[in-house]
Amino acid sequence: MLSVHAEIAFRGAWIATVANIDWPTPEAVGDTAKQQAEMTWILDSLQSLGINAVIFQVRPTADALYKSELEPSSHWLMGTQGDSLTWDPLEWTIEEAHKRNMEVHVWLNPYRVNLAKTDTSVICNKHIWKQHRDWFWCYAKQWYFDPGLDATREWICTIVQDIVYRYDIQAIHMDDYFYPYPQGKQALPDEATFAKYPRGFTDIRDWRRDNVNLAIQAISETIRECKPEVQFGISPFGVWRNASVDSTGSATLAGITNYDDLYADIRLWIKNGWIDYVLPQLYWEIGKKVADYEILAHWWANEVRGTNCKLYIGMAPYRLENASPKTPWGQGNEIGRQMQLNRAIPEITGECFYSTRPLLRNPRGVCDTIRLIYKDDKAEFLPWE
Repeated sequence: MLSVHAEIAFRGAWIATVANIDWPTPEAVGDTAKQQAEMTWILDSLQSLGINAVIFQVRPTADALYKSELEPSSHWLMGTQGDSLTWDPLEWTIEEAHKRNMEVHVWLNPYRVNLAKTDTSVICNKHIWKQHRDWFWCYAKQWYFDPGLDATREWICTIVQDIVYRYDIQAIHMDDYFYPYPQGKQALPDEATFAKYPRGFTDIRDWRRDNVNLAIQAISETIRECKPEVQFGISPFGVWRNASVDSTGSATLAGITNYDDLYADIRLWIKNGWIDYVLPQLYWEIGKKVADYEILAHWWANEVRGTNCKLYIGMAPYRLENASPKTPWGQGNEIGRQMQLNRAIPEITGECFYSTRPLLRNPRGVCDTIRLIYKDDKAEFLPWE
């Protein structure tokens, strides 16, 4: 039996808006009353589990699920990108969440312009992609801001500054989408930018990592200059680097890693104090050979030890849905096991569930498990007050 060291202070859930994953549903697109009713149900349902923070995606593809003069309204909110908003979903959600003693972390995707399955014909004329095509490149049918350009970093910081100044939020949040995930042997189309702006680098891979480092540092400084009390959190892919490549990496055999494939050096960001929390996505079971939840939880705990960076764990209740009885997700109570393990590692002070709709469908009774465990935690913690 694992000993329980303390309460998990941060109890979060991601509310994904890209492709209408969690909110709004396709039926509610463009309908304010339905959207508000759906968000009310989400917040009430999460509160009933003991959740005290939502990570709300408001910029999935350089668009806005809030009132913005910089980027157009999202077509996942309005049906047509750029349509005028009759209400401000972010302001409204903040008010409703705070009534329930819940934090609001605003989730932004820094570089992505569209999904591969979303044709660029949905992009309106007000979008920055239409105005500054030289800031972007295309990879595997998706358009991205070119991370090698100063203009890209400046634009992202402008967006962050606007949100932090205008809204009563508790954090700016970014997930694992920095440089795109590799697609076979297709090369990234950034050789020309590297040749033009090498900044003293001779290895394009080191240059790419530095591009992202510069962006993270600049975003961190922007937030602190605006409102020092607002946190900056990153939710990276669960593996920084495999020990087979770097002896200080984790005992994993992941096919993709942050450092080598996504050019995200999370370890440096923790060390330099650029982020306030790290929330690695440990979407694998305890005992998985190539990426063991337990091994990775301890590895990340070691990384934050002695720093000012808090560690929360990203968990995957969606994997319980339609899970084969032959897999660990279709047997026993995997999320419950992981939550108990979190409480046995002192550095872990929070956890977050991806994502809201699958969670609330209560696969394998996961909502009941979460509710019971949170009920047993020792103290009520209202982190945003």
